[in-house]
Amino acid sequence: KNPTPNPSPLFERGAGFEVMGVIAIADEVRSQAAATITRLKKLGVEQIVMLTGDNEETAQSVAKAVGIDRVYAQLLPEDKLDIIRRLQQQYQTVAMVGDGINDAPALAQASVGIAMGISGSDVALETADIILMADRLEKIAVAMHLGRRSQVIVKQNIVVALGFIMLLLVGNFLGNINLPIGVIGHEGSTVLVTLSGLRLLK
Repeated sequence: KNPTPNPSPLFERGAGFEVMGVIAIADEVRSQAAATITRLKKLGVEQIVMLTGDNEETAQSVAKAVGIDRVYAQLLPEDKLDIIRRLQQQYQTVAMVGDGINDAPALAQASVGIAMGISGSDVALETADIILMADRLEKIAVAMHLGRRSQVIVKQNIVVALGFIMLLLVGNFLGNINLPIGVIGHEGSTVLVTLSGLRLLK
């Protein structure tokens, strides 16, 4: 009958109610996150940075658990974009991993945008440069290693192809190569370069 409403009748002493428990909801950190970050650092990544819309306390807790270097919390999509731009000024090359609509502007701005294929939103998938078809964080390190190995093999193949061409040209001017040998040498170099590229299948 009290005309003044009680702001919290459930927690008023003597109201006949008792608190039985608390329900808390939180995202779980992926089990492979810490190992992936350790491997990325071994591969030469200077800084691992977390950009999140979650609150500061939650973000810092996750960062501490998995070994993240810097944390930016309570961010809007435009905030993530600004931070990516600042990181690019500092480090030049910046990769961004994301899966949500809020990550799309930052994925587009990053030097390399990586989206998680299964859980990623359509906008994130369309914006990213690389899509991981399995939502497994360790694939990020695999993709990075594969990219570096690809660069090495491509450079080796260019050297081999140019070397064969130079040998064929020199032999032609010296008159030591006829047409069949020239064709075999040229096609042989092509086959050799193709086989060299297949080393990436390992």
